[in-house]
Amino acid sequence: MTLRFLLLLTTAYLAGSINISIGLFRLLGKKDPRDAFSGNPGVTNVYRLAGPAWALGVLLLEMGKAVFIALLAHRLLSPGVVPWIGSGLIIGNRFPCFHRFSGGKGVANFLGFAAPLAPLAAGLGMLLWLAAFTLSRQPFIGSFALIAALGIGMAAACGIGILPLSGTLVTVALIVHAHKKNIAGIRASAG
Repeated sequence: MTLRFLLLLTTAYLAGSINISIGLFRLLGKKDPRDAFSGNPGVTNVYRLAGPAWALGVLLLEMGKAVFIALLAHRLLSPGVVPWIGSGLIIGNRFPCFHRFSGGKGVANFLGFAAPLAPLAAGLGMLLWLAAFTLSRQPFIGSFALIAALGIGMAAACGIGILPLSGTLVTVALIVHAHKKNIAGIRASAG
């Protein structure tokens, strides 16, 4: 491992640890988004708490920081290790050191990270999210469609070798695992 890789991995983790909705709600004197509805500070919960304009703002800001990290990694590292920087970003989002290690699910960050590296997959993923959400009325089902497209796009953009594939799979697995309550809820209602 090179020093540059370790510095970028640390930077990605710290960037992921800055949760826009938690900071924004705190700044505006609103209650912590983790204390209502799903207990998640992600875009869907912000939508429920503050409406579509706030949700869109949080989505764009979360994606923006992820785009910056992706472009930095793409410029400074070989393509095969870039997905691992994305994993660092998602780990920071899931377990943020600035927010008591209780964060989001990482979907917006993964979308932002993948967008400049695999723009076609990001566009297709957003369409798949919309279609899956429209059919299921479940945001997390849409998120699974989105991250599947992003995972395939990242693999195509960064290479099919063991290093890039494992970094991409770790990222996807972290996001899927973050939705375990959603999955359990669907199983319970189906059974």
